[in-house]
Amino acid sequence: MDQAESKIRVLVVDDSAVMRKIIISALEKETSIEVIGFATNGLQAIDSVRNLKPDVLTLDIEMPVMDGLTALKEIRKENRFLPIIMFSTLTHKGAQAAVMALTAGASDYVGKPTTSAGSIEGAFKVLETELIPKIIGLSRRARLRKPPSVRQNEASGTPSPSIVERNQYASPHSVTKQEARTSLPVRPATAVCIGVSTGGPMALMQVFGKFSASLKVPVFIVQHMPPTFTALLAARLSATSLMTVKEGEDGEVAVPGMAYIAPGGFHMVLSKSGINTIINLNTDPPENSCRPAVDPLFRSAADIYGSNLLGVVLTGMGYDGLKGAQVIKSKFGQVVAQDEETSVIWGMPGAIVQAGIADSVLPIDKIADEIAFRTRRVEVSR
Repeated sequence: MDQAESKIRVLVVDDSAVMRKIIISALEKETSIEVIGFATNGLQAIDSVRNLKPDVLTLDIEMPVMDGLTALKEIRKENRFLPIIMFSTLTHKGAQAAVMALTAGASDYVGKPTTSAGSIEGAFKVLETELIPKIIGLSRRARLRKPPSVRQNEASGTPSPSIVERNQYASPHSVTKQEARTSLPVRPATAVCIGVSTGGPMALMQVFGKFSASLKVPVFIVQHMPPTFTALLAARLSATSLMTVKEGEDGEVAVPGMAYIAPGGFHMVLSKSGINTIINLNTDPPENSCRPAVDPLFRSAADIYGSNLLGVVLTGMGYDGLKGAQVIKSKFGQVVAQDEETSVIWGMPGAIVQAGIADSVLPIDKIADEIAFRTRRVEVSR
């Protein structure tokens, strides 16, 4: 295969000429990426996606003529699987727009680096450490989702070793088909812990939006996100669900029927005080390059709930949650993983499946029912 044919074709959309130049310059330093064009507003982005057929789209949120959020919704009507990475400022307004985009179908986001005097080098570093790995990981996932006949006919061909996802779980063998398998729980779970990353906001919206009633148990969530974003995500989930979702607070008593999301920048762990489960927040070192991380929550919850705990691992890059899920299983708890087909990135749930510790492997639209089933007291006929 010709080297040019293996490149990831990226379309850059930003109304700022300075930012476009920085993004394009940073991407062109990566040998596996080719910038095939740019657009300056949402309308141009829609036309460019149709005409240029990029592998990945980077999309600014605040633009004239048509903003990025509106463009995202229009593009998703025609292209369900195109990886779209949003750019937003890390202000409250920018975070709010980014969370709205993520829950509307954006694949991921990157905080827009500053372009003020003397900060160009820092901007390049942000793009190299955050944007490029996401482009590579999402592109590989999108290519693997296409039928073999389509992949063979595309000029891009099969991804080369230079396009292997960075920070992504590498399975020891390929999985061509993952069939769901469900086992009847020995006893209903009395708490649920959910770990999720890339593609998570949309996945959580789908899960919480499908609950037909508030669960009778507390739910604890770790979504890899920075501060401000998690509070906004909690508000979006609450507006969608019959359950109330909020950021967990240090020292807060967890109650059934409530869902608590770890605040950005803090690990969320659980402890016991008498009959109460207490939420504790800390700034211990990141685990799996993340804070909040899933593993600390899973470990602490397993210590408290033992065999009565249900761990759920949804879409995400990397393998955060694997070690914690192994602790849950060692205490005879239950673990559910999202399937490969419906995951934006099958890193975190894929690690669970490859380790052989998933009690169920299900598409995202079945996860809510599975959680309800595994937390519901079921009369078993004798």
